[in-house]
Amino acid sequence: MAVTGWLESLRAAEKTALLQDGRRKVHYLFPDGKEMAEEYDEKTSELLVRKWRVKSALGALGQWQIEVGEPAPHGAGNLGPELIKESNANPIFMRKDTKMCFQWRIRNLPYPKDVYSVCVDQKERCVVVRTTNKKYYKKFSITDLDRYQLPLDDSLLSFAYANCTLIISYQKPKEVLVAESELQKELKKVKMAHSDGDCKTQ
Repeated sequence: MAVTGWLESLRAAEKTALLQDGRRKVHYLFPDGKEMAEEYDEKTSELLVRKWRVKSALGALGQWQIEVGEPAPHGAGNLGPELIKESNANPIFMRKDTKMCFQWRIRNLPYPKDVYSVCVDQKERCVVVRTTNKKYYKKFSITDLDRYQLPLDDSLLSFAYANCTLIISYQKPKEVLVAESELQKELKKVKMAHSDGDCKTQ
C-alpha cells in the first residue's frame, strides 16, 4: 500500500530533532542523500514548515526548497524601495496546513470573490485556480497525495476569499490523518538535541 510505503521511508530515514522556540524541529536524511526538514508546533503538533534539499550531480548541497510555510524573501535587502514595493504587489503563493486540511494562501489578489474558480484537474493530478477576468491562473499539485498515491477528490476542495487573499483548503483523507498520527508517534521516539547545539534544519 502506497500510504505505508511513504510512512516506512520516513521511519527508515536518519532523523535528528531539536526543541527550540516552541517548535519541534526534525531533520530527515534519506538513503538517496535527500534531506527534509520539518517544524511542528510543540503543543499542537501542527506542521508549520517543511522544506527539502538535494545534492547536485557533483555532490554540492543545493538551496532549501520550501513546501510548507512562509516563503523566504529573495534578496529583498539588496533591492531599492521602489522594487520592493513592486514585488510586494505581486501575488504570493504559500502553503500553510491545518490539522484537518491541506491549505494554500494566495495573497495580493484584489479581485472580487465571484471571479475565482478552483477545481481539480484529474488528468494532471493538480488543483487549478483561474479568474473569469483572465487576470490570474495557477495550477499546483498536492504533493502529500502524490506521495501516498491517493486520488484527488473535487468534493474535498473548497475556497474562501478575504482581505485580498484566496484561501484554498483540501480536506485531508482519512488515510493521511492516520499516517500523520503514526508519524507523530514515531517522532516521539527521536531523541531531542539541546537547543543550544547545532541543528541541521537551520
